[in-house]
Formats: sequence, C-alpha cells, structure tokens
Amino acid sequence: MRKPLIAGNWKMNTKLEEAKSLVRAILSNLHSTDNVETVLCPPFVSLVAVKELLRGTSVELGAQNMYFEDKGAYTGEISPVMLTELCDFVILGHSERRQYFFETDDVVNKKVKKAFESGLKPIVCVGESLEDNETGKTEHIISNQVKADLAGISPTSELVIAYEPIWAIGTGKAASGKQANVTIGVIRNVVADLWGQATSDAVRILYGGSVTGNNIAEFITEPDIDGALVGGASLKSTEFTSIVKLTANLKSTR
Repeated sequence: MRKPLIAGNWKMNTKLEEAKSLVRAILSNLHSTDNVETVLCPPFVSLVAVKELLRGTSVELGAQNMYFEDKGAYTGEISPVMLTELCDFVILGHSERRQYFFETDDVVNKKVKKAFESGLKPIVCVGESLEDNETGKTEHIISNQVKADLAGISPTSELVIAYEPIWAIGTGKAASGKQANVTIGVIRNVVADLWGQATSDAVRILYGGSVTGNNIAEFITEPDIDGALVGGASLKSTEFTSIVKLTANLKSTR
C-alpha cells in the first residue's frame, strides 16, 4: 500500500515572515493525518526558518530545485550538500524550470542522480504541453521524459514522480481524474519496464496542476494517483490543510 503524499510547492512566493506565518497556520490546522506524508517546499531563503518550525512535527521539508555538483564556481546555484541537513525532498524537472531556465532531460537526469547520491528524495516532474495533449502525443512525450530522466539510475522506491500537464499549471484548468489516472498509468508502466513491476508498484506518482480542496477527491480516489504536488493552493493554509485532510480520509476508507 503506497502512503499518499501531498507536497506544497510555494514557488517564488512568501518573504521570510510570511513563510513563517503560513507554516504556523498550516500546523495549527493539521491533526491526525499520519496516514498522509506532508511536505512543504518554500523558497531557499526560508528553509532554515521553516525547518525549525517543523521540528517535532510529522511535516517534512523539501527544496524547489538544486544543482548537480556538490560545490564550485556556480554563482547563484544551490548544491545538494547544502540541502541535506535541512531537507528530505527536492523538486526536480518542474515545467517552469524546463520552460524558463531551459533545463533539458539530460540536466534533470544529472540532478536526479545527484539527489539520490546525496540522500535526498527527488520529486521528478513530467508533463506535456497543451498542443501535445490535443494532438494525441501525451503518451509519447511522457514516456520519453520518464525514460530520459531515469536513465542510468538504479531501481528505488524512494523516487516520487509528479505528473503535471503544463496546460494545467496555474491556469485553473485541471485534467480530469480519469485523464490523469490514465497518464499516470502510462508512467507506472514505463517505470515497470525500466525497474520491474515490484518497484513500479511501490513508486508514488502524484498529480499536479490546479489542485484544490474542491477537486482533490477526483484525483485521490483514482487507483494509480498517490497524492498531489500542490501549487497556488499551498499558499492558503486552510485550502492546503483541507487537501491533506481529505486525502487522509479518502485513502483511509479505501
């Protein structure tokens, strides 16, 4: 039985005091959700402060990105060894990194390898554009992304994959639960081809893209969807905690 995971990606939002206030509000509303793994991914500048606030709680911490070298002359980058004392997870390959910062699957693959080497759990994002979706290329695009991002990596159930259709990120236009489940089934089949069925069955695959408290049930009740990578809704404490609580309730009844 895969433990559901809800991760909040705050993106480039919240100043330090705003981040601290948001964490306190989230923690005050979260109770009895041990059957859901909850992860907060604030900006780098807030990681230390958020780590302190999460100490002694079941909520874990993640970073939004990292570089694939331990140290060196890479101005502005953050290395995995800088994160390992703070974080459990790291988001890699988000479509915004691919689109705005020109990250390729080769770069994502290097980051995934380095994350595992450093003891971080990567949340690897894959997704297709609206044009690819409308022209029936989703399966081809997603399969190739997963194969490239995981190339040369040993099988591990510590991997988390997030299916985030680009056309649904920040647009308010989410895929349907059934649509997302079909594509996530494709992802799980690719992982099975690469790593074997047992590992594929253990890997958690999330949906991301305009997830809210109003639509989380549509996704979390699908058999292959193990949680959500939440964007805008994770910046609203009551909305985010409602997503976590609904996930806990729905998964406990299945």
